[in-house]
Amino acid sequence: MDKQIRIALAGNPNSGKTTLFNKLTGSNQFVGNWPGVTVEKKEGRLIVDKEVILTDLPGIYSLSPYTLEEVVARNYLIEEKPDAILNIVDATNLERNLYLTTQLTELGIPVVIALNMMDLVRKAGDSINVKELSRQLGCKIVEISALKGDGVKEAALAAIEAAKSGKTIPQHRFSGPVEHALAHIEEVTVHKLPEEQQRWYAIKVFEHDEKVLESLNIPADVRAHIEQDIAAAEKELDDDAESIITNERYVYIGQTLKGIYKKKGKGQLSVSDKIDKIVTNRILALPIFAAVMFLVYALSMGSSIADGGIAIGTFLTDWTNDVLGGAWLTDGSRAILEAWGAAPWLVGLISDGILAGVGAVLGFVPQMLVLFLMLCLLEDCGYMARIAFIMDRIFRRFGLSGKSFIPMLVGTGCGIPGVMASRTIENERDRRMTVMTTTFIPCGAKMPIIGLIAGALFGGSTWIATSAYFIGIAAIVISGIMLKKTKMFAGDPAPFVMELPAYHLPAWSNVLRGTWERGWSFIKRAGTVIVVSSIVIWFLTSFGSVNGKFGMVDDLYEDDTVVTDEYVAAVAGRMGIPEDEVEPMDDSILARVAQPVSVVFKPLGFGDWKPTAATVTGLVAKEEVVANFGIMYAYDDQDGAEELEENGDQIWGRVAEDFNAFSGGHGRLAAFTFMIFNLLCAPCFAAIGAIKREMNSRKWTWFAIGYQCCFAWVTAFIVWQIGRLFAGGMNVAGLILAVAMLALIVWQLFKPYKEAQMLTVK
Repeated sequence: MDKQIRIALAGNPNSGKTTLFNKLTGSNQFVGNWPGVTVEKKEGRLIVDKEVILTDLPGIYSLSPYTLEEVVARNYLIEEKPDAILNIVDATNLERNLYLTTQLTELGIPVVIALNMMDLVRKAGDSINVKELSRQLGCKIVEISALKGDGVKEAALAAIEAAKSGKTIPQHRFSGPVEHALAHIEEVTVHKLPEEQQRWYAIKVFEHDEKVLESLNIPADVRAHIEQDIAAAEKELDDDAESIITNERYVYIGQTLKGIYKKKGKGQLSVSDKIDKIVTNRILALPIFAAVMFLVYALSMGSSIADGGIAIGTFLTDWTNDVLGGAWLTDGSRAILEAWGAAPWLVGLISDGILAGVGAVLGFVPQMLVLFLMLCLLEDCGYMARIAFIMDRIFRRFGLSGKSFIPMLVGTGCGIPGVMASRTIENERDRRMTVMTTTFIPCGAKMPIIGLIAGALFGGSTWIATSAYFIGIAAIVISGIMLKKTKMFAGDPAPFVMELPAYHLPAWSNVLRGTWERGWSFIKRAGTVIVVSSIVIWFLTSFGSVNGKFGMVDDLYEDDTVVTDEYVAAVAGRMGIPEDEVEPMDDSILARVAQPVSVVFKPLGFGDWKPTAATVTGLVAKEEVVANFGIMYAYDDQDGAEELEENGDQIWGRVAEDFNAFSGGHGRLAAFTFMIFNLLCAPCFAAIGAIKREMNSRKWTWFAIGYQCCFAWVTAFIVWQIGRLFAGGMNVAGLILAVAMLALIVWQLFKPYKEAQMLTVK
């Protein structure tokens, strides 16, 4: 067997790297973590040669260790030494992309350039002398269109050939003072290293790269000697060493491209530029963004097409809940098990526990798949990159970094990678603040909660689903402004630089792959975490102590010697409900534990044990909120079920009735505050674990959880108390407190910003 070849795929963000990786590897991909860090590592075997492993490096702009992505990419290239580098370059933005290329060619590793988006270059009437550019850079260049698949195979074969044939020797040279200093550094400090790596190390020493200097351990006298050469270059060129190298690279690139890259429409606006004049306009940008997101949620979670709406996702979800969830899973399994003579507890466990819980969650999968499909379309066509640009413009007005919006975009799929994406923020204060607030954005696990509330109590209103998204954004912005004015987070925001890719038609392979990956991640959780949690919840809701006897509460309530009239009266008094509304589940373990805790949520409008239990179990996994309702409201009384047909789905009809009952007739308002609290409070355990890893401090983690829960409670309290002012049944004391809280938040938002010494929480 031939020696296995390892090729690294490197390039700028938004250069088409992910598209190329997917084209080259197809389904031969495997995901892990980079050694020592929890940044996702994607590898795959090439379709054209299964003995070749392609490693997808994080998108980077340079090999300077400013962000974790750059550190990961650099460490892999220097320490792992792949056999070749396939450098994907955006041909529509050559100057910016070749900055990374000049650094890659200095590593002594064979480099092949995949010149991407050449179809767009030709369409614009521009031309690139690829043969001359290849000669100038000293490496082979293959013209490709990753989106269309043109030249992709040829680029892979060229990288394999380069891996077998040798190394790339950098052709670029810097000005005299810099080359003089570099020659001296190579001679006295890095001459023992492999010859092909000496120039890269010498440049890093010249730049005062701390990590390289630490690894080389240069003697003090030698270090002092070379510092004289570096200082002489700095004096002659009137700049610091790192800026000198940056400028030298761009000067070289500019001179190289003069006779190579010819633009036909120089000075004219491209199609993307013309579109951006509208969608990134200072006045129109936000209304357009709001309209786009409204349409996304209208298609995925609004009124069903069966009810005159346009939501494909809701139509499919309704069918799934009515047919698959009810008839096939719960009712069908119960009938089969009872026909087999299974024990009542086993029937309850499988039908009303596992299948009711998992089925309740899986019922919302169609809505989420449609939502993920819409978001993937927006990402792949280039629009979401513009949203980051728009939000940066807004964030900066309040002293926040636009980089905080990138984790928000990632977090729409899952909060865990959203939290991890905060690593791109260099400023420690901004990074911690982003970690604390990113999970406010509705992730995939929270979508069933939104779907439940919107469907059960608001008739599938698109406004409810859309409001959830913008409530999350508002929570992040408001929190950012308030926290930035505290001593712990005071300071200038981190700079935000990103390339805006040209608009293009989405690649359906990428869109469908991204949709499936997000959806499959949700389904896997339903098949693992939700199953286990559903079993536990079923046990807690089915068993309890009734009048001193422990067992299944349904069985105990059938015994008149155990459940007397006096006992029912006592339960009604304990639960605060009429005697005729007492049900066996009110004596379950879960009810007895959740009832005292529900006092915390009474000021928010949903102080009943059932939504309390659902909220608390949602800390395990947010999907559990819906799974819990599915189990608690599992209904097998056919007469009652028929009565609830007017409310739509049986289970969700009972949820709506109960919200109306315990909120004094304000079911919609109570359900809305319930949704707000569950969207904004502490995330699931897995996301909390990610916060702990990123914070690297227990106190910071607890501070983040405490802030999220307090912010969620205060927000829901204000909405409930002020909402009742308009809905009726106003509580004067609650209203006064809510107005005072709102005034305090407004004061914190608009009080003068003062720079202060940062306090630390260790």
